[in-house]
Amino acid sequence: MPKPRTYLLTAAAIATALTLSACAGGTTDTGSSAAPSSPDSSASSVDFADADVEFAQMMIPHHEQAVEMSDDLLAKDGIDPRIVDLATEIKAAQEPEITQLESWLTAWGMDDTSSSEMDMSEMDHGTDGMMSDDDMNALKSASSEDAGKLFLEQMIVHHQGAIAMAQTEIDQGQFLGAVDMATNIVESQTAEIDVMNDILATL
Repeated sequence: MPKPRTYLLTAAAIATALTLSACAGGTTDTGSSAAPSSPDSSASSVDFADADVEFAQMMIPHHEQAVEMSDDLLAKDGIDPRIVDLATEIKAAQEPEITQLESWLTAWGMDDTSSSEMDMSEMDHGTDGMMSDDDMNALKSASSEDAGKLFLEQMIVHHQGAIAMAQTEIDQGQFLGAVDMATNIVESQTAEIDVMNDILATL
C-alpha cells in the first residue's frame, strides 16, 4: 500500500507549497495595491497639456457670449419659434459646459478667464467668431422683425469660431474630458449651423 501513502504525501507537499506561495503572493499584492490612484480622481490628478488650459480659458468667454446673445434674443417678443427653440437649446448646452470648464481650470490651479476678465481684444476675432461690442449692441437694439435673422447670422460665425477652437483641442489636447467636450462641440455646433442656414433660407 505504499502508493496511496506516496500520493498523500505528495498532495500534502503540493498544498503546503501552494499555501506558502499564496502567502508570499498576497504580501506582494498588498504592497502594490497600497498605492493605487485615489478614489477621488479628478482633473488635478491626471495629465493635461497647455492646449487643454487654453481651450478652457478661451471657450469660457466664448460660451458666455453665446449665452448672452441667446438671452438678448429671448428677451424679445415676436421671434420666429424655430429661432427661439434654437437659442434655448444653445443656452441649455453651453451653460453646463461653462461650469465644467471652470471646474477643470480650478483643479489645474489655473485662472478662470470669467473671473480674471481676460482682455477680449487678445482673441483673434477673425478666427474665433467672437462678436464685437458693436455686434452685440446691434443685436440687443434690433427690432423683433430683424433680430431673428441677425441672431442667426451672428451665431453661425460664432459657432464656426468655436468649432475651429474645438478642433485645435482635439488635435493638441491631452486631457480626455476636454477632448471629449471639444468633439461634442464640433458635432453639435456643426449640426446647429446646418439648422440655422436652413432657417435663414426661409426668412
